[in-house]
Amino acid sequence: MIYTSAQDWREATHKRVLFYGMSGLGKTHVSNTLRDAGNWFHYSIDYRIGTRYMGELIADNAKAHAMQVPFLRDLLLSDSIYIGSNITFHNLTPVSTYLGKPGNPAKGGLPIEEYRIRQEQFRQAEIHALMDTAYFIRRADALYGYPHFICDTGGSICEWVDGDDPEDTILKELSAHCLLIYIEGSEAHTAELIRRFDRAPKPMAYQPAFLDAAWAEYLKENNCEEDEVDPDSFIRWTYARALAHRQPRYEAMVKWGVSVTANEVATVKTAQEFEALIATALERRAATPI
Repeated sequence: MIYTSAQDWREATHKRVLFYGMSGLGKTHVSNTLRDAGNWFHYSIDYRIGTRYMGELIADNAKAHAMQVPFLRDLLLSDSIYIGSNITFHNLTPVSTYLGKPGNPAKGGLPIEEYRIRQEQFRQAEIHALMDTAYFIRRADALYGYPHFICDTGGSICEWVDGDDPEDTILKELSAHCLLIYIEGSEAHTAELIRRFDRAPKPMAYQPAFLDAAWAEYLKENNCEEDEVDPDSFIRWTYARALAHRQPRYEAMVKWGVSVTANEVATVKTAQEFEALIATALERRAATPI
């Protein structure tokens, strides 16, 4: 780890951290808190994915739909209108909309093979965005003069790394530049995330082997063909399974950094409170080595 003790962390003139954990447990909350402090640079992996690595795919998908409307088709072909996505830190909807949901096209679903292609595009994009972290650390300091740096990752980071492999390429790169911080939820948090997702199911990324197994099981359990699958029903059915699949993968990553609870993160209102929390987490790790 780049900070070996609480004292080392407190005395660091350049603090660099990376948050990971299930979506909805406070990564973006604490990132916004630190960014608002004025001397922390906020690097959002999802924003980087949407603007740098999938921006053209997202725009082309929107154009493909527009081309099906004669009025818009004529305007596009004559370069009379421009179609693009309005991605911001607070609106990453274009990314999830492009990722989509598999199932019946009449219900807004994608054919499973097209869905797998988009899943792979997202996997590659997220890995590239994660590996850009060191570049943005240098850029934040050299170009903008920010002494401190936050990398705010998506919930799917655990799908592309192996925390038990000491030679994992992505984790070695990230831990060489940032303190990796796991935001850990309780069973109550997990239950609330499932209830929240059930009310408003959103596209998410899956490890290929997990997706294949879940898709096959869903078809068998519901006795349906691929083009009969209700997209929202499938991702609702899959969500709790995906969380259970990810949990041990997150936990395997803890040895690369420190952990804090979602309840602890929820109490953070200032950069000073955050710095104190991480000092405590480093003290806990020193007292109970992983």
